[in-house]
Order: sequence, then structure tokens, then C-alpha cells
Amino acid sequence: MEFMQNILEYYDELFPVAPVQKEFYLQLLQTFQTPPKLLSIYCGSGSFEQVLARSGYDVTGIDTSPVLLESANRKRRMPGTSIRFFQMSTLEMTRFLGKSFYSVISCLNGRAAFIHDTTLLRKFFFDCRSLLTPGGALILQLPNYDYFSAEPSVELPAVESIRSKLHTRLVTQDDGSKYIVQQVETSSGRLVTIADREPVFPLTESRIREFAASVGFSHVTCWSGFDKQPFAPDLSPFLVCELR
Repeated sequence: MEFMQNILEYYDELFPVAPVQKEFYLQLLQTFQTPPKLLSIYCGSGSFEQVLARSGYDVTGIDTSPVLLESANRKRRMPGTSIRFFQMSTLEMTRFLGKSFYSVISCLNGRAAFIHDTTLLRKFFFDCRSLLTPGGALILQLPNYDYFSAEPSVELPAVESIRSKLHTRLVTQDDGSKYIVQQVETSSGRLVTIADREPVFPLTESRIREFAASVGFSHVTCWSGFDKQPFAPDLSPFLVCELR
């Protein structure tokens, strides 16, 4: 996604840390007896990771965008916090990160769908499990692709802030493969491209359960959001899953 420079100015306001998200993670992290360590995959500008670090947790963030990581590292100046960011893809995680080291691994804001190859997705789930401590949890947050299944194209819910709006269109091609087009609409009405025909894999609840079982996760819990309301495939626009 080479257009990340175009979203940098608006990133933190489009993806704020909601109180319900913070509470979800604080409750989860408090269930571990030993001091938990968290890995955030596709951490973006690092705002959420900073919140957890300021709450006393050890946090590692990885992303492939040098622009977003530069923003994340500029925020990393709070004394007494344990936080670091690395430019790294999901393919490289097990080469450079410690196995059986992280209590919680997160991949939020729909970013797991950009791992658009089934073989690489299975590797992603396998590698996440190998990086987790026994009893650790993988958290995924995605659009509910069962809900947004119209073809050949469908608009996903816009993400809005005071100054901008993020539009996402999911397109299905003749061969069944899918891609997204993302644009930020600025306060002046100008549309700025963020992702142009970026391939995605629609990770539905059933496919998540399939991948999870294939690599050894034994339990998958799904909700419609961080407030832990029940998930309904035909009714819930969003999906949050916890894999253990």
C-alpha cells in the first residue's frame, strides 16, 4: 500500500482509540498471571500501542509502512514505558521475533485481509500461534464479509472524523478474486487515493475458524465488536475474534 503518505495527516483521527477497545484489551491483559507482552501486527501510527504501554504493558508493533512507523516512533518518548516498533512483514515475524513470547497478538482495522493468498494466510495463523505463549490469544478485527457480500462491488462502512472520511469499495472480479479501492475525502471534498485495486482475501468467520483449526488453535470466540455483543453473520457489520 504505497499511498500511505496520503493518509498520514488523518490516520490518528480516522483510527482513534475508542474507550471500549481499550477496556477490552485491559481486561484481556489482566487475565495473565505473568506480566503479558503484546505484539501488534500492522500497528500503523502506534497510537493504540502507546495507550497500552502507558498502562504498563510491554508492547511491540510491526508494520511495512516506513511513513507510519516514523510517526509511531515520534510518539515513543514517554519515560518508563516499554515499547518498540519495527519495519517488518508478517512473512518475517518468526525470523526476528521470539517464539512462545507474546501473551496477546493483535491484527486490527481489517489489515489481516490484505494477506490475500491462502497459503500465506495459513502461514500467518501458524506463525501467530508459534509466537504466542501457551494460553495466549490472537485478536482479529475485520469487516464482516458475510454481511458485505454483494457483487460485483459494495461500499464498506465509511470511517469518519471531523476533517476527513475514509471510503472503501470492495470489488469482486470475474474470477472470484477481490480487491479494494480506498480513498480519503478531505474537508475540502478532495479525494486522495490510499489503496488502488489492492488484493484482499475476505476473511469470514467460517474461514477464520477453518484456518485456526488447521494450525492448532482450539477455541475461537467471535463478537460483533469490542463491546462483546453477540456476532450474527447476517446482521453484524464488523467482526472481532479471539483465538486461543
